[in-house]
Amino acid sequence: MADEDRDADPLLKRVRDGDEQSLAILFSRHRDRLWNMVTYRLDRRLKGRVDADDVLQEAYLDATERIDQFVMEHSGSFFVWLRLVVTQTLVNVHRRHLGAQMRDAKRDVSIYAGQHQQTASTSLALQLLGHLTSPSQAAVREETARKLEEAVDDMSSIDRDVLALRHFEQLTNSEVAEVLGIQKKAASIRYVRALKRLREKLSEIPGFDREWF
Repeated sequence: MADEDRDADPLLKRVRDGDEQSLAILFSRHRDRLWNMVTYRLDRRLKGRVDADDVLQEAYLDATERIDQFVMEHSGSFFVWLRLVVTQTLVNVHRRHLGAQMRDAKRDVSIYAGQHQQTASTSLALQLLGHLTSPSQAAVREETARKLEEAVDDMSSIDRDVLALRHFEQLTNSEVAEVLGIQKKAASIRYVRALKRLREKLSEIPGFDREWF
């Protein structure tokens, strides 16, 4: 999948020429989205021990060492390549801190890069639960959280992946297609279908207004 800004952005040209300062600028440009990704996908058992900023610092160093890979092998979006580097850094962080616990987990999903399905479902549920903020809503927050997690957990892995990429990581449809290795039209259809399925599940939860999502 071609990336139009590979030739249009002078920073990318300088990166291809080996300019590390341009790489730093581009990394900074995408930092907010990468930070959201790390925060969302970091195993909840590591929160409080591992900081998203530390993961990104390690990922940046990995990117500087692997920039030749982008120059020589990657034909797509620079952001998607950076996201891949950050994802692989997260895998290493999880392995270092969780060790055998990672090997014992049998619910991993492909693009979650070692994050357990339970963690992914919980993250999605907590994001959705942010809509419930009033005192009366807070009274049912715990029960609603449990039902939300069950609803998300009951979705297929591809539905969770597409929703996470589009709704929480804020990837464009083209970027989602590249990450999943599918056509843009197929990515769009999958997102619409996943959103519809989630809304149907959420409509079964008392007090959860489907218009919130």
